[in-house]
Amino acid sequence: KAMPADAAAALRHVAPPLPLRAVWGIGAVLALACVAFMTLGLSGRIGFILELRAVKLAALLVVGGGIGTATVLFQTVAANRILTPGILGFDALFLFIQTALVKTLGCIGFASLATGAKFLIETGVMMVAAAALFGLLFRSRGSDLSRMLLTGVIIGVLLRSLAGLMQRLMDPSEFAVVQSAMFASFNSVDRTNLAIAAALFAVILPLAQAMAGRLDVMALGRRNALGLGLDHDRAVLGVLALVAALTACATALVGPISFVGLLAASLAHRLTGTHRHAVLIPAAAMLGAAILVIGQTVFERVLGQQSSLAVIIEFGGGLLFLTLVLKGVLK
Repeated sequence: KAMPADAAAALRHVAPPLPLRAVWGIGAVLALACVAFMTLGLSGRIGFILELRAVKLAALLVVGGGIGTATVLFQTVAANRILTPGILGFDALFLFIQTALVKTLGCIGFASLATGAKFLIETGVMMVAAAALFGLLFRSRGSDLSRMLLTGVIIGVLLRSLAGLMQRLMDPSEFAVVQSAMFASFNSVDRTNLAIAAALFAVILPLAQAMAGRLDVMALGRRNALGLGLDHDRAVLGVLALVAALTACATALVGPISFVGLLAASLAHRLTGTHRHAVLIPAAAMLGAAILVIGQTVFERVLGQQSSLAVIIEFGGGLLFLTLVLKGVLK
């Protein structure tokens, strides 16, 4: 019997029903976490406090949702469940940009730089660099995953080394400015930048959801995708553009926070028990947001902001990454 011309329709023809119950459950957990973040420990000028918390909550949702979505998309293109866009040098590039700006402009010039202009510069540079890197690596059909990982790691080491060299040439006041940007922070998010990031995420998430059928076919491998009538190379470039935009925007907004995407994507696969992207994309987006919201709630309400959320997430994500790598090696 001939296969239908539309690859997505062909996959839906044989695919099982979507496990939407898991998505609704994750959404309920995220909603409860948002309520807890907004209401716990309210005292004093409630209106003013709620306004500040609403801005921070929006940043947590946008960053967590964006990174979770980008990780699922990137893992599908790379055909590997342990890779994330951050592993390929986004964090190092962000740190290099911050260091270069402070070294070039000085503390006063860096502080006087408009936040919107700084956000657009960082986002634009990271998107261009990511598009160049991804296009180069996937020009060979994306089959050599080891080369992709090693290239990203080497570029990250190079950028960190250059940033470290510039930091050694700085005076202490300039280094203090750079040091404040080394870890993600949700305490001083610019509202204009947040609005831009939220608008971008509101556009990209429906686009990614609309591509769910094609992503399901891409997950079958390039040869099978071509056999089902999908223009695989063109689809890969489109997905990588979405990944670059989401990751660059989230990093420029709050700083580097890589492994939250790996945590969200791994939990999405485990909790939903499916490879259908119509479920995985919203599940990973909500789980990424839930991880950040719950973590920030615990640190602010229970620990009194005595710990850094980014450090704990990087530690947990790093352990998960090593576990997945060793598990794959030992199989």
